[in-house]
Amino acid sequence: MAGRAARLVLLAGAAALASGSQGDREPVYRDCVLQCEEQNCSGGALNHFRSRQPIYMSLAGWTCRDDCKYECMWITVRLYLQEGHKVPQFHGKWPFSRFLFFQEPASAVASFLNGLASLVMLCRYRTFVPASSPMYHTCVAFAWKMDYFCASTVILHSIYLCCVRTVGLQHPAVVSAFRALLLLMLTVHISYLSLIRFDYGYNLVANMAIGLVNVVWWLAWCLWNQQRLPHVRKCMVVVLLLQGLSLLELLDFPPLFWVLDAHAIWHISTIPVHVLFFSFLEDDSLYLLKESEAKFKLD
Repeated sequence: MAGRAARLVLLAGAAALASGSQGDREPVYRDCVLQCEEQNCSGGALNHFRSRQPIYMSLAGWTCRDDCKYECMWITVRLYLQEGHKVPQFHGKWPFSRFLFFQEPASAVASFLNGLASLVMLCRYRTFVPASSPMYHTCVAFAWKMDYFCASTVILHSIYLCCVRTVGLQHPAVVSAFRALLLLMLTVHISYLSLIRFDYGYNLVANMAIGLVNVVWWLAWCLWNQQRLPHVRKCMVVVLLLQGLSLLELLDFPPLFWVLDAHAIWHISTIPVHVLFFSFLEDDSLYLLKESEAKFKLD
């Protein structure tokens, strides 16, 4: 037992200097996975595994190897806790207690609620804001991207939305050129992560950089117009809340009860922010509509 504890300590030091996660570099874990695969993932044993595997697991793509990794992960975690060591990560992630086929159930539920909140507010927006509003189609497109695309796309589209609101209504050619630039940036970003190297550090820095541009631009516009347009205060609150809540993504701790981690807490916390942001979009779109109608009458 003492020898095993010493091995864990040495491995922890080595893993801190090397790339990868500490847990999946642990020999106990790797030997466990290898032995599990030999015993359960070939020949008749594999057929037996598939026959007793719940259909929802197979439909979700869980393989025998995945199951071995999951079971061996918890064997290794229990060993670490028994020896008084901190919980390690495995393959870049903390250990989560699986529910049905969800590896991270709290994040999955929170993501669903986020999407549901966006969908409800989008329906409300389309009900109360006429399609003739200058910002209508840009705001609707933004809502769909929030549900289906990655964080980088959402932030870049928020920057684009800010550009349309602050510059584009008077200078559409500038918006078209800026949109092309943002699409080029997004293509380069995704191509690098997909084809060259998936660098978590680079992705974090890139998202923080464009997030800072997004925050500064929106806040500057809100501060400039807060006396004339009282509803922009909602946008200010949204921007500040999102910036503060984004700090949760920088926290790194083992999931509470093996379910709730910083990412899940961030998802849950941003649900009311979506509601407030759509409330701002609704107010602002109706204001622009009234403004355009007033100019049309004057003409």
